[in-house]
Amino acid sequence: MDSFEVSRRQKNEVEILEIKGYLDAHTAPSLENAIQELIDSDTYQIVINFRDLAYISSAGLGVLMGFIENIREHGGDIKLCEMNEKIYRVFDLLGFPKIYDITEKEEDAVQKFNR
Repeated sequence: MDSFEVSRRQKNEVEILEIKGYLDAHTAPSLENAIQELIDSDTYQIVINFRDLAYISSAGLGVLMGFIENIREHGGDIKLCEMNEKIYRVFDLLGFPKIYDITEKEEDAVQKFNR
């Protein structure tokens, strides 16, 4: 089974989730739980760093879509950063850049919350 890890850290008022490995139907609940924990603690400014993500399936994409409305209703957002070209192509194909801020650098994603 492919491995997946999600780790969490904070920069300013923004929570950063770093995801690593393979995000698919088996591992999507890990990301879902991490985002749900943030929401449960009233944290709605979230950056997801894709630097170490090797693969994402529709289940992984579904997790992101499942939370965005709730988070935006609370005045927050999910911003995505540091995707490799292969992962970005998947997002681009599905029109995600119209829905999400996707930045090359984590710093830029964090800064967008401070504007």
